[in-house]
This record gives sequence, structure tokens and C-alpha cells, in this order.
Amino acid sequence: MSAERYLNHPTFGLLYRVAPVADSRDLYATLYAQRIFFLVTLQTRGATFEVIPQMDARHYAEQNLARARREGAEVHARWRQLFDQTFL
Repeated sequence: MSAERYLNHPTFGLLYRVAPVADSRDLYATLYAQRIFFLVTLQTRGATFEVIPQMDARHYAEQNLARARREGAEVHARWRQLFDQTFL
């Protein structure tokens, strides 16, 4: 697992990365409220933010847990902890 990642959203403030989704796309959540989720696409000239429902965000995070399980116990444990803090 890579280091923690944060982004500054122009309206909602600091976001933290919950899970990678695809190349250049990650799932982020608001740091303080933890109930607004974004699919963020990083581009060379900025980022695009797409608000998504909590259940969709949970689905992406669960897919990431399945990938992490294949990478090893330590990686899976770190992502599991982040998943639990975010969704439970």
C-alpha cells in the first residue's frame, strides 16, 4: 500500500484517499464529514471530481479489498483498517 494521499477540494476542503479504482482514478472521501464520496480522476492539468453515492463508494472499496487480499496479508490489513474506519 502506498502512503496516505490527500487532495484539497475547492468546496469541501481536504479529502483523503479511500481506495484506488483504476488508472488515474481514485476514491476519495471528505476528511471531516466522511459521508461525501468522490471519484477523482487526476490529469496533467488538474483533477475532476465526481460525487458518488455511499453504496457505490463502498462497492469500489470492497473491490480494492479483494485486490489487496491477493497482494498479501499486510497490504490487505492496511486497506481493511481504512475500509472499516470509513464505512463501519
